[in-house]
Amino acid sequence: MSLQLPKLGLGTMGMTAMYGTPDEAEALRTIDRAVDLGVTMFDTADMYGPFTGEELLGRALEGRRDDLIVATKGGGVTLDETGRIVGGPNGRPAYLRSAVEGSLRRLGTDHIDLYYLHRVDPGVPAEETFGALADLVREGKLRHLGISEASPASIRAAHAVAPLAAVQTEYSLFTRTVEVNGVLDTARELGLGFVAYSPLGRGFLTGTVRSARDLPAGDFRRTSPRFADENLDQNLALLDRIVAIAQTRGVPPGQLALAWVLAQPGVSAIPGTKRRAYLEQNVAAAAIDLTPETLAELSAAVPVGAAAGDRYAPMGMASIQE
Repeated sequence: MSLQLPKLGLGTMGMTAMYGTPDEAEALRTIDRAVDLGVTMFDTADMYGPFTGEELLGRALEGRRDDLIVATKGGGVTLDETGRIVGGPNGRPAYLRSAVEGSLRRLGTDHIDLYYLHRVDPGVPAEETFGALADLVREGKLRHLGISEASPASIRAAHAVAPLAAVQTEYSLFTRTVEVNGVLDTARELGLGFVAYSPLGRGFLTGTVRSARDLPAGDFRRTSPRFADENLDQNLALLDRIVAIAQTRGVPPGQLALAWVLAQPGVSAIPGTKRRAYLEQNVAAAAIDLTPETLAELSAAVPVGAAAGDRYAPMGMASIQE
């Protein structure tokens, strides 16, 4: 049975990791509210926390996950049994089997609806990595497979071994690389879902962050090149173009930017938030019907490659395929 991806899901990384101090009570209320609003896809990963992201989502969805798509990811880094990062991407069969067993336990479920290889391990052939994941599908522990931040060649190699359901990659008005490097075209050609993460440019496209100093202590965006002083003026100028277009349409800039992503053919999005108020804004964006003229205006306002700075610090960039 093929996996039908909804246009909008919820990314949960920030609920336990990366974006300042977690607020578990509000995170649980946000997931509850998402279910109430009809959100059916929830995305996490073993490295969020590490481990605490899956545990949180498992508690939040206990007893009601049958009608939902629970997606998680593994192999992005090598984690030991305590959650300590002890290495880079890991696509070895024995490691992934152990990772899947851990994810099942933390999520409190006997199967995972969509399991992504979080990052491609260049040292392990696709036949080994996805052969092992295909075994886990046959065992019923995984329902569908995906791949994250992979090149067209890696997507094709994986899909040839074990049919993929989805490709997940960063995509927003600020990060349009997939339009020109073949990733989006490859997903469409193979009939795979494409899931955009960080469709709001890690919050930048909401217009609420004008400087890294606006971010809380411990927020990983403080180390992001896109938020660095040497790139900020150029990126704020691009943001201001989006803000101006949003003002003429009478909607917040974040909603307009998210609606642009959702309007792209074959694209779903998992904007992340740990607050109910932002969740409700994101869900409302799905109802915004953009005209071809507005879509073209937004695309022209922030052309491919216009944003200054890499998406991640050097260590993060080293593990993605562009």
